[in-house]
Amino acid sequence: MSRPHACYKMLDGYAMSKAAAARTRPLSPHMQIYRWPVTMAMSILHRATGIALYFGTILVVWWLLAAATSESAFAFINGFLGSWFGVLILFGYTWVLLHHMVGGIRHFIWDTGHGLRKDIASKAAWANIAISISLTVLFWIVALVLRA
Repeated sequence: MSRPHACYKMLDGYAMSKAAAARTRPLSPHMQIYRWPVTMAMSILHRATGIALYFGTILVVWWLLAAATSESAFAFINGFLGSWFGVLILFGYTWVLLHHMVGGIRHFIWDTGHGLRKDIASKAAWANIAISISLTVLFWIVALVLRA
């Protein structure tokens, strides 16, 4: 078979015009068929946890200001954070903090030039999730045991 002219592209052994070949390819990955790589999801989640840390830090500042202000203000914030909703917020804040910290360690390792291969980066992303959840649960078990 002779080589096609520059205006043609080979597709499955047949010469096609470049315009026809371009029409056969998808324009962009559609959300229903595109599967996010875990590293991309972790990148987005790392940014989201960074933002969430700002809101959690507001709670810490509120708690510290209440402790410095008056006994009634401190009792109010302790009552709020001691409720089921407050404990849920604190549990989430703990996970966000630990997840962002483990992600930061992962980024630091990348900065040294290690773990940049695709398979290692994916394993590290899954490890980031597992470690942050494990540390959060361990932290709360220890906190609840010491509190009792």
